[in-house]
Amino acid sequence: MNRRQFLTQSAAASLLLHASSDIQLEAAPSANRYAFNQQIPGPVLEARAGDTLRIQFHNALAESSNLHFHGLHVPPTGIADNSFLEVPPNESQTYELNLPTNHPSGLFWYHPHMHGMVASQVSGGLAGAIIIRGQFDDQPEIQQTPEFLLIFQDPNLTPTPAQINQGREGPEILVNGALNPQFPLTANGWIRLRLLNASVSRFYRLQLQQHTFQIVATDGGLLPSPTETAEILLLPGQRIDAFVKGNRPPGTYRLLNLPYNRLGGMQSPNPTTQLATFEYTNAVESTWSLPTKLATVDPLPAPSITRQFRFGAMAMGMSNPFTINGRSFNPNRIDTAVKLNAIEDWILTNQSMMDHPFHIHTNPFQIVNASPGWYDVALIPAGRSLHIRHQFTDFTGTAMYHCHILDHENLGMMGTIDIQPA
Repeated sequence: MNRRQFLTQSAAASLLLHASSDIQLEAAPSANRYAFNQQIPGPVLEARAGDTLRIQFHNALAESSNLHFHGLHVPPTGIADNSFLEVPPNESQTYELNLPTNHPSGLFWYHPHMHGMVASQVSGGLAGAIIIRGQFDDQPEIQQTPEFLLIFQDPNLTPTPAQINQGREGPEILVNGALNPQFPLTANGWIRLRLLNASVSRFYRLQLQQHTFQIVATDGGLLPSPTETAEILLLPGQRIDAFVKGNRPPGTYRLLNLPYNRLGGMQSPNPTTQLATFEYTNAVESTWSLPTKLATVDPLPAPSITRQFRFGAMAMGMSNPFTINGRSFNPNRIDTAVKLNAIEDWILTNQSMMDHPFHIHTNPFQIVNASPGWYDVALIPAGRSLHIRHQFTDFTGTAMYHCHILDHENLGMMGTIDIQPA
């Protein structure tokens, strides 16, 4: 796919939503896969804080489905980000998302969250990006910077039982629905990359040859200042917003997925693979520097309670072999009850032999003893612990937390959290 073809496809997949706008989204079979509006990935939805997103969702699959608005800070109940809703085949559901006026800008996404079917539906192609724009995006230099959204998917609709237990990975990696697309890289200037891992299980260890990334935002919004890194580990469900300076000799540079072993001693690391290419073009005479101050991220105060969560695996072959605190998911059970506005520390311990990316709905969290930032996905390495702190603000109701290897979620590694009035 050449640059012109890519830019044309990206424009066709975009839709700008305003407060009064409605969007029609249909999940349907498409060329041996699944697609939203016959697009893989689905349409890109754009909005701003304070907008209302009204989405008319039609399920044209032969099985039940629904929508989860991953990372958005909206109610987990009613017709908002309610993962308990079930939309049967050939039926429709209207979703209405009232974004708070202080909602952070950033990259979010939507995908099905129909328990038992989420892995196959997302792996089939049902995923799309949501971009919430804000003051950072309004700066003239940022507006003039070429921006590219990269959505990583690796479809696999026919996994073996062993692949399901490990978390399925597909034979090919698609970037925006294409194999090895090409992107322009501005000589002497910047490009902006919005990165979304929409794969069911695959971790991406990203490197752009001879270039570094300036990370400006994570799942939950802007960082206090840019962070320079040569590699980005992008977990399933995770998003990163980064800038790249075109400061190398003109030419073509490969975006690589470097080896990473998420399965401990059960298999060798994945080999290095090429995901896309970046080619120098459009040299600029003058450039600008990224702001050194991006946002204020105040550490949360001390918690009122500390909870322990153990992520484990029982014998393979059982109907629900993955557990949290020894229990498999039950939608009719409340696993964790918290109070509105409470600040809590959670210590998440991985007792299994494979890595698990942790995700929680509705409220982002901070990682204790790490650089300031907001996340809704974070890694619990095999045999180790993750210490997070979060505050449950604005909305009451029942939501979910789970491993974002979606096969593991299907197999029981998920719990319910009930946010109760203070």
